[in-house]
Amino acid sequence: MDAVDLSELRVEPITREMEPRFNELMDRHHYLGAGPRIGESIWYAGDFGDGDWVALAAFSAAALKCAARDDWIGWGLRIQYGRLHLIANNVRMLLLGRRANLGSRFLSLCERRIVADWRTKYHHDLLLLETFVAPSRFTGAVYRAANWVEVGGRPPNICMEFRN
Repeated sequence: MDAVDLSELRVEPITREMEPRFNELMDRHHYLGAGPRIGESIWYAGDFGDGDWVALAAFSAAALKCAARDDWIGWGLRIQYGRLHLIANNVRMLLLGRRANLGSRFLSLCERRIVADWRTKYHHDLLLLETFVAPSRFTGAVYRAANWVEVGGRPPNICMEFRN
């Protein structure tokens, strides 16, 4: 693995002009491909100030149903749908190259800015981030290292949450 100073990592939202590059890299390197934008969404790229992207992430609308999440939050069915807009789902994350601790650092930097970015773009707050980890492919270690919590679910996907 390359030794790099992760304190130099920058995270910026993807602009419309950058979307073709983002999609091309996701299609080429992510096992699920780029995928469409789903409802409200913000995409991020990480680099070391040179424009050479080393990490990508897409955050979109929350999953409509996730029993493990809803039980963990304590939302009943009556209030769940009215509050789903307060959750963003990390639907894609892609690390380009192998660098120790890059994933958790990148994810942490995304977490630090997404609430303000979301409020600016969509005019409402985010209270929670979620993702689904496929345990047949990944352990979820990057998310745990960034202080996300596994809230349950059954394979093939385990729901993980980060509370703002």
